[in-house]
Amino acid sequence: MTVSDKIDAKLVKELREKSGAPMGDCLKALQEAKGNIEDAFVVLRKRGMASAQKKAARTTNEGYIGHYIHAGGKIGVLIEVNCESDFVARTEDFQDLLKDIAMHIAATDPRYIRSEDVTPEDMEREKEIYRAQAAATGKPAPVIEKIVDGKMAKFYEEVCLIEQPFIKEQTVTIKELIAQKVAKLGENITIRRFARFKVGAPDWTVSQTKAVEAAAE
Repeated sequence: MTVSDKIDAKLVKELREKSGAPMGDCLKALQEAKGNIEDAFVVLRKRGMASAQKKAARTTNEGYIGHYIHAGGKIGVLIEVNCESDFVARTEDFQDLLKDIAMHIAATDPRYIRSEDVTPEDMEREKEIYRAQAAATGKPAPVIEKIVDGKMAKFYEEVCLIEQPFIKEQTVTIKELIAQKVAKLGENITIRRFARFKVGAPDWTVSQTKAVEAAAE
């Protein structure tokens, strides 16, 4: 039995109420802390996820449009990242975040910003593929659905920007990277949209969303 199997749902809920962080992040923190809620809270604070929802509703009408051109000029990225004030937008921390995310997009070519942006058509197509693959093994229906859920989680990590491990620090996701900056700068930060261009490609990747839930105390 793995550590994740032993995590009580009540603990996850308690940590969610204590920290304000999303349920999924609370579960990950408890897994890392081996079920110790106080240690898990420390994990969330270090990652800037504690009280993550408190600033997420704040309007982000300021920010910058950044860019990144890959060596040789074969790949280019334009990205809009928003914050609450022009003062924060001009800080070195915000500008560094902008550059890092643009570079990450150039390297990983995400299709969406977050899982909520995945189209119903793409979601159902992937589920049907995974369901068919699992059914071919002869496993019972309940097990098949668990397999599908696990593969969908992996799918989101592969195609959704904020779910991806940051290329410069694989132990941190883009969502956690943003949350760390929010914790330091004290303002909500959202990724509004991005476009990725590649020389010779038939089209370019464009993705946008209303907001990214990444805020901290």
